[in-house]
Amino acid sequence: MITELLWAIPFVALLVSIAVFPLANKHWWEKNYPFVSFGLGAIVVFYYLFLLKNTESLIHTGYEYFSFISLIGSLFVVAGGIHINVKGEATPLVNSLFLLIGGVLANLLGTTGASMVMIRPWIRMNKYRLTTFHIAFFIFIVSNIGGALTPIGDPPLFLGYLKGIPFFWVLENVWPIWLLTMGILLALFFIVDSRNYKKAPKEIRLKETAHEEWKFLGVHNILFLLMIIGAVFINHPPFLREGLMILAAVLSYKTTSKNVHESNHFNFEPIKEVAILFIGIFATMIPALEWLEHNADKIGIHSSGQFFWGSGILSSVLDNAPTYLNFLSASIGLFVAEHHENPVVALLTDHPSYIRAISVGSVFFGAVTYIGNGPNFLVKSIAEQMKVKTPSFFGYVLRYSFPILIPIFAMVWFLFFRSGSS
Repeated sequence: MITELLWAIPFVALLVSIAVFPLANKHWWEKNYPFVSFGLGAIVVFYYLFLLKNTESLIHTGYEYFSFISLIGSLFVVAGGIHINVKGEATPLVNSLFLLIGGVLANLLGTTGASMVMIRPWIRMNKYRLTTFHIAFFIFIVSNIGGALTPIGDPPLFLGYLKGIPFFWVLENVWPIWLLTMGILLALFFIVDSRNYKKAPKEIRLKETAHEEWKFLGVHNILFLLMIIGAVFINHPPFLREGLMILAAVLSYKTTSKNVHESNHFNFEPIKEVAILFIGIFATMIPALEWLEHNADKIGIHSSGQFFWGSGILSSVLDNAPTYLNFLSASIGLFVAEHHENPVVALLTDHPSYIRAISVGSVFFGAVTYIGNGPNFLVKSIAEQMKVKTPSFFGYVLRYSFPILIPIFAMVWFLFFRSGSS
């Protein structure tokens, strides 16, 4: 057992590197992260190929990675071809409605796609009174919690879909939690934004009540978005789903005006970084997932409440996609007989509250830090490019996520997961 666990060290090392190096030495990390990801991944690939001679696990994981990056990448490209131009400024009510729409759209565009489409108009419409709480609440709602209803919404849920969780299962089982959490966050935002609005000079308030003009460019990309969503439901033959997603991305990129891409400051660097880092994550997590599945009963986590907090806490300081898979494997190891033909189906049938706890925990807690979910840093980077003051790493945690999100998550635990029943 100890030997098996030692091979999880590259996985831990990669996640710690992702969390620490961008903060400790950003320039070094930007230059060397491909070597870190490929190098640590190669160690595990060598182990499975030449020592275990287990090519089946590598092939299966490789296909899951290809499906994952096809979805994320195609949504990234299509969202980059949609530009929202706003003239005029927003009142607290308009701002709240904008965040609600962004949260709903996150389930169709993905949190990455919705964040890319909406962060620039969000900044422009609030330019006369923009503060750090505007950025924080955008990350809370659009970049994370809003996308908790569909596998398209957030990477952990898509990985669950690839493992066999039905597409609409999360929507059917999580919507009360989503509705409560979104309602509280939007109400809090409206209160804080109203105070900010009242403090603004009179001439700014007069501007904000003036007629607003919205202009949408690249509307044809909605067709490619629908093409991607339709492809998600295709399971056979192999690679058809991913091929359609890639085709949608290529057609979107080729048919979108250069002016739209320039207006969105579109380039492939963000998705390139995601693709490189996640190829290392998918490779190195294989032994960690297998160890968890076989030893889950020994780590002392048994109730759905513990799975909610466990997956949540790790998602806030690591990346929420591999965290989701780790806890899904742990729950299978605890409650599903070994060698069961369909372990995820068995878990859904007999212990659905555990999958619900993992789904909510991994998605919601991704908002707690900048490193909990990919779009968080993306939003921060875009805001800084537009000369907007953003919270520092610890400022974001201490001023916003801890005092606002943790009490809400504690209430979610008390109402939905405290009993620990199946």
